[in-house]
Amino acid sequence: MKSFWKLPRLLRWMLSVGFIFLLLMTLMRIGFFLFFNTQGRSISHPGVFLLGLRYDLRFIGILLLSMLVLGSVKPFHPFESEAGKRFWFGMLTLVTLFIIFFYIVDFAHYNYLNQRLNASVLNYFADARISIKMVWQSYPVIWLLIGLFILAAMMVLFFRRTHRSIRNNFIPSSKKVRRSVFVVTFLILGLLIFGRFGQYPLRWSDAFGLRNDYEANLALNPFETFFNTLKFRHSTYDENKVKQFYPEIAKYLGIEIHDTPSLNFERTVTIRDTTSIKPNVVLVICESFSAYKSSMWGNPLNTTPFFDSLVRNGFFFDHCFSPAYGTARGVWAIITGIPDVSTPTTASRNPAYVDQHTIINYFKGYEKFYFIGGSSSWANIRGLLTNNIYGLNLYEQDNFKAPKIDVWGISDKNLFLESNAVLAKQTKPFFAIIQTADNHRPYTIPKEDLMEFKKTFVPMDSLKKYGFESLSEMNAFRYTDFGFRKFMEAAVKEKYFENTIFVFVGDHGIAGDAGEMFPKAWTAQKLTTEHIPLLFYGPNFINKNRVNKISSQVDVLPSIAGLCKISYTNKTIGRDLFDSSAFKEFAFIFDPEFGQIGVISENYFYRRQASTGREELVSIINNDATDTNPGVTDITKKLRMLSEGIYETSRYMLANNKKKN
Repeated sequence: MKSFWKLPRLLRWMLSVGFIFLLLMTLMRIGFFLFFNTQGRSISHPGVFLLGLRYDLRFIGILLLSMLVLGSVKPFHPFESEAGKRFWFGMLTLVTLFIIFFYIVDFAHYNYLNQRLNASVLNYFADARISIKMVWQSYPVIWLLIGLFILAAMMVLFFRRTHRSIRNNFIPSSKKVRRSVFVVTFLILGLLIFGRFGQYPLRWSDAFGLRNDYEANLALNPFETFFNTLKFRHSTYDENKVKQFYPEIAKYLGIEIHDTPSLNFERTVTIRDTTSIKPNVVLVICESFSAYKSSMWGNPLNTTPFFDSLVRNGFFFDHCFSPAYGTARGVWAIITGIPDVSTPTTASRNPAYVDQHTIINYFKGYEKFYFIGGSSSWANIRGLLTNNIYGLNLYEQDNFKAPKIDVWGISDKNLFLESNAVLAKQTKPFFAIIQTADNHRPYTIPKEDLMEFKKTFVPMDSLKKYGFESLSEMNAFRYTDFGFRKFMEAAVKEKYFENTIFVFVGDHGIAGDAGEMFPKAWTAQKLTTEHIPLLFYGPNFINKNRVNKISSQVDVLPSIAGLCKISYTNKTIGRDLFDSSAFKEFAFIFDPEFGQIGVISENYFYRRQASTGREELVSIINNDATDTNPGVTDITKKLRMLSEGIYETSRYMLANNKKKN
C-alpha cells in the first residue's frame, strides 16, 4: 500500500477512477446475467466474465489514456491547476452520465430485441416523435432518470473523495520517476486498448468464439457493439423494394409457392436416397485464384499445370464468378450463400450480421473443420465461423507445428500437409474447409521449398502481356499450384481419399489485362476481378466434364449438398449447379468501390451505377462494342430487374438469414 502513495498523484487518481468505473461495469454485467438469464442457463464457458473484463478494460483504457496525456499538461493537471480540477470533475460527471445512460438504453434494447445496443437505434430518430412516445409508454422513464442521476451523483462523490484523499497524502517524486511512470503507464494502457498479445486486436467477434449467443452477448458491453456498428447504421434494406422484386426473384430461385407479404425465400430440398455412403468433403478456398492468370484458359506461362490436370479429371465450371472482390466477401458468399453487398465495409465486420444460417449444418454426423494458416481474427471472420457452424474445429496458425513465414501465417504447403494429417486420423465423415493465403503480397515462398520448387524467370514484357505485374507475383501463383500438388499427393495415400469430394474455388480474381485470352469486356469491365475457377473433383462420385454455365460462389454449398445426397433448407441466393431443373444461368456482381451492381448471363454482362443510373450492356463472348445506352431491350430489362432484385434481396437476407438455434 505504501508503494501506491509513492506514485505520482495523477496516476493514483487515474487508477482510482478506473477501478470505480470497472466496478460499475462489472456490476452491470452481473445485472445483465441476473436479469436476462430467465431460463436459468448455466455458464458453459468460465472465461466469459474474463473476456467481458477485457472489453471493459479497453473502454476504461481509452478514458485513462486521455487523462494521462491531457492531465500531464499543467493547465489540465487535476492537482496542479484549479481549472484542471474543475475540468476533470465536469468531464468525469459527463462520462459517468454517458456510461450509465448507455447501459440503461442497452438493457431496454436487449429486452426488446434480444440484441445488445447497436447503432441501428439511431435510425429511430427519423421518427423521433413516435419513438419517444413508444419509450414513454413502454418503460418507467421517470424512475430510470432518477436512478441515473442518483447513481451518477454517488460516483462523482467517490471521485471527489479519492481526489481529496490523494491531494492530502502528497509525496513528491522526481521528474525522472514521473517520466518513467508516464511511459510505462502509456504502454500498459495501450495494451489494454489493443486487448491481447498478438497480431490482431481484441475484437467483438472473439465473443462469438464462445459459440453461444447468450454468453457472447454477456461478454460484450454496449460500447463494443454500438461503436462497432456505427459505420453500418445505414447498411439496411428497403422492404418495399424487396417486395417489389420478390415475385421475379422467387421465380429465379425456384420457389413454387410465392409469399410476398412475409418475404419467404425458404425452400427445402429433400433427397430420398437409400445409400449409406457419406462422402467426406474438402473445400479449398484459394487465395486470389484469378482465372486468366492460370493454365486452364491457355495462359502461355503455364502457371498451374497440376491444377489443370485435376480439371481434366474433374467437373469444372469455367464461368464461375465471385459476387464481389475481396477475400472476406468471398468467404461470406461461400459460407452463407448471400452476396456480401454490405457497405462501407464487409458484412463479417458488422456485429448485427453475425448470426447466419449455413447449409454446412445439415451435414449431420460429420465432423466440421476449418483450417487457416493465419488468424481468423482477420476481418472478424471468426464470428461468422464459430458462431454459425455447429461443432466447428477451428485450426489457426498457433495450432500448427510449422513456423509462421509472414503476416498470413504458415505456408500453404504446410497448411495442406498438416490439415491432411488431421483428416487422416478421422473415423467419422468430415466436412473440412482449407483457406489458403500465399498467393498474396508479400508473395513469400519458404526457403525450405526452394530445393523442390524452382522459381522461374520471365521477361517483364511477357509477364505484363499475360497478366502479371511482377516476377514475385507470377512465382507465388506457381507456388500455389505446388501446394495443390503436395496436398493431393499426400491425400491420395490416405484411406479417406477414395471417399472424398474435393472442391476448389477462388476467393476472388484480380483486376488486370487479360489481353487476347478473353474478349475485351473481361478487361475493360474488370470481369477479371471476379472470374475464378470452380472444380469438383472426386472420381468415385463425379464424372469428368467441363461446362461454361454461369455459376457463382453462392452456389458452392447447395451443389456440395446435392452431390452428397444431403437434404437441406436454403434461405438464400445459391442453387445446386448439378440440378438442371433449378439452374438459371446468371451470376450477380457487386462493386462497392464504384457503387455498381450487375448480372452476368450466358452472353452478356449488364451493370448499372447506382449514383448516376448509367448502364452498360456488353458481350462476354466476342468483342462487340459496349452499349452504354442499352435502352429498353428485352435483355436489358431482364438483366436490370435481376441485378436490382438480387441486390435488394441480398441486403434483406444479410439481416434475415438467422440460424435456427
